[in-house]
Amino acid sequence: MSLNTILSVGTSGLLTAQTGLRVVSDNISNANTPGYVRKTVNQVSLATNGMGTGVGVAGIDRVANKYLQSASLASASDAGAAAVLSQYLDNAQAMFGDPSGDNSYFSGLDDVYTAFSGAADSPASQLLRSQALSRVQTFLSDSDRITASLGTLAKQADTQIAADVDSANDLLKQIASLNADIARSKSMGGDASGSENIQSGLVDQLGKLLDIQVSMRATGGVNLRAGDGTILVGTGVATLSYNRTDSGAGAIQVTALDSTVPAITARISGGEIKGLLDLRNTELPGMSAQLGEFVSQAVEELNRAHNAASSVPAPASLTGKDIGLDLPTAVSGFTGTTTVALVSGAGLLQHKIAIDFTAGTMSLDGGGAAAFTPASFLATLNGQLGANGSASFTGGALTISATGGAGVVIADDPTTPSLKASQGFSQFFGMNDLINSTGYSYVTGLRTSDPHGFTPGDQIKLRLTDANGARLRDVPVTVPAAGTMQNLLDTLNDPTTGVGLYGAFALDPDGRMAFTANTGSGVALSVLSDDTERGVGGPSMTALFGIGAAERGGRASRYTLDPSITGNPNLLAMAKLDPTAAVGVSVLALGDGRGGVGLAQAGETTTNFSSAGGFGAVSMTVSRYASEFGGHIGRKADNADTALRSAQAVKDEADARRQSVEGVNLDEELVNMTTYQQAFNASARVITAAKDMYDVLLAML
Repeated sequence: MSLNTILSVGTSGLLTAQTGLRVVSDNISNANTPGYVRKTVNQVSLATNGMGTGVGVAGIDRVANKYLQSASLASASDAGAAAVLSQYLDNAQAMFGDPSGDNSYFSGLDDVYTAFSGAADSPASQLLRSQALSRVQTFLSDSDRITASLGTLAKQADTQIAADVDSANDLLKQIASLNADIARSKSMGGDASGSENIQSGLVDQLGKLLDIQVSMRATGGVNLRAGDGTILVGTGVATLSYNRTDSGAGAIQVTALDSTVPAITARISGGEIKGLLDLRNTELPGMSAQLGEFVSQAVEELNRAHNAASSVPAPASLTGKDIGLDLPTAVSGFTGTTTVALVSGAGLLQHKIAIDFTAGTMSLDGGGAAAFTPASFLATLNGQLGANGSASFTGGALTISATGGAGVVIADDPTTPSLKASQGFSQFFGMNDLINSTGYSYVTGLRTSDPHGFTPGDQIKLRLTDANGARLRDVPVTVPAAGTMQNLLDTLNDPTTGVGLYGAFALDPDGRMAFTANTGSGVALSVLSDDTERGVGGPSMTALFGIGAAERGGRASRYTLDPSITGNPNLLAMAKLDPTAAVGVSVLALGDGRGGVGLAQAGETTTNFSSAGGFGAVSMTVSRYASEFGGHIGRKADNADTALRSAQAVKDEADARRQSVEGVNLDEELVNMTTYQQAFNASARVITAAKDMYDVLLAML
């Protein structure tokens, strides 16, 4: 071996040891730096013509483990989703209060029933009447407040999604930019570990926002895909955007690396963005819909009791609510018997008109029966009232008035009460409602054979989305010329021009129309636009039937106490009329509290609840539903907290295992430092020996 070769061996060893010491120094300096991955020297032997000529550095490698990194990213993604779900659901639960406490939202309804019970014991007490009305107002105000607060949470989720999407786009750009730096450094044989560490940290940040898949590029750097395989970073960088309509669910759109390719929907299955999408698309709308269903049925039962009673003296006129139907369609389908009574200011029964819907007859004061049809109902009623009163139907509302200082009372027959869509005549038309609404109850009483009443040619545009909020199809449906509800349902459910491929609309026995998705599909329906109109100036299809989450979500904020009753508590219906009493008999008395008893027991009447939120269609009392609803909200928040703690524990374990491999071990680095120091000293002695040999050789010459 020549002296030059010996010198080369020593020099290469010296340089390699220096590189090793520099790497060890970097490792020790960054032992506590978050996200730092320790480096090692890839040392190789050098040879020329089969003879060893020293050592060299093939590269400086990061001790990164792709499997542990994948586990860490997955756990961070799950923890990110769980964290926002837990935070928002905890905030939502706080709006309702502790369901087991005395100051919760649900205890407010109990206070209403208790107040009416007290008023029933002393029906003449103005104070107790006012207190009961105050409790009702508090319950309605709290319902409005919570509805608004849930809407605010939804807006906050929207804002946070948009901010997270902006952050994700910024991270994707930085990661893509570092790919170029890393590739350039590696091609020149340089140390790219600094850029790789920075890139790894950015990837970890991105993994908290959405689920991603990481693969290494042959030239250095990484390729990134969303959890569903959508390319985010490759030869270029994709752009994310949050796409949402006010009437439908939101989704994340991805504009591909090649901008000429149309944007696609990323089916995100993890990360903070996924948790926020679940909140915005499912949890918060479901909670709002369930609140709306609860409040609506609580109001309906209070109104049922109030319509079955009367104030003392009876009001001179009763005007119902806008039912959204024409009168013949509304009257059609009623069965049983109700009585329209005219009562003097002193409470004496002056006249009564018995309306037998089953037989299709009316009789005044027990006299001869006058036949009627749904089309002639109003004219026949006016004929029976004669000079004693009048009836009219305007703007979807029925009005019955008395003359001569008398009042109007409507009472069902105790044996065969009037009934349509589970409601009596007075309740169905809202003739003596305690609580008014700016919307419709969705209980139409319509049957498939009834005329739908919507203007042919009008159009409703529906959007169908999948479980991830991605748009499947926008479906414009035109009101058919054929006029029955069955014709309308057939048009809506057409598999080509309607929603038939994804689910179906149907009418229940009470005339509620609802869309049910195909089992297991996760399809949701919303309304993009609706220019349909039932009759001239009547309600749209969306308003009448409550189609879409946007329509149903705000129901709980639509209710107010009847202002005339608020202004005059004497109009509170605390007494009851016996429809079987004879003319001339006293039928209303100020001390009668039976109407108040009915109001106090309104929470114990079994009623039909539509499917809403996490509940299917059920029949139960309002009080029971309140208990179930409150427990459901509490369980959701508790389950979300449990899921967060579980996800965080998995994340901590995955991070710990990753850190044990990728992190810096000071004991190991001390051994490496000693090794490289010894190698450095040995190489230095080789160089010194070669120098001495050169000196001897030169002296000999």
